[in-house]
Amino acid sequence: MPRRKKPKNIQEDGDLAKQIRKFARGLYYTSETDAKISLFVGKKAQAVTKEVLLSQTAKSDDVPVEERDFEEFFSPLTKTQDWFGDEEKQATQKFSDLKVLLEKNLKDLKVFKIGQIELDIYIVGLDEKSILTGIKTKAVET
Repeated sequence: MPRRKKPKNIQEDGDLAKQIRKFARGLYYTSETDAKISLFVGKKAQAVTKEVLLSQTAKSDDVPVEERDFEEFFSPLTKTQDWFGDEEKQATQKFSDLKVLLEKNLKDLKVFKIGQIELDIYIVGLDEKSILTGIKTKAVET
């Protein structure tokens, strides 16, 4: 698989990037492993597409990519269950706050799962300057 040259992230110290970093601090995405949620800032883009994301993340064009719905992705992360303790309730609130932050500041939000079994997950949209921005994490799904 040919790899693309890894692009340099730009605009990482912008106000939105700082807010995303702050809201994502301490959050983990749970699958067959727990993975940290972190900031992703790419480059300027015309649209949010899998081709743009693959290009900006230096991934091969032939890697499997599945697009998921933003609301569907966040639904289990933001729903409080009766059996939740304080820690789970706090995490649910933090995910809710992060979701609102992304919705208010990014347009055309999409979720992309890249790869098979060991996945890279990107939740991205375009900021006010059309910079591909959002969060990223990993998952293991067998």
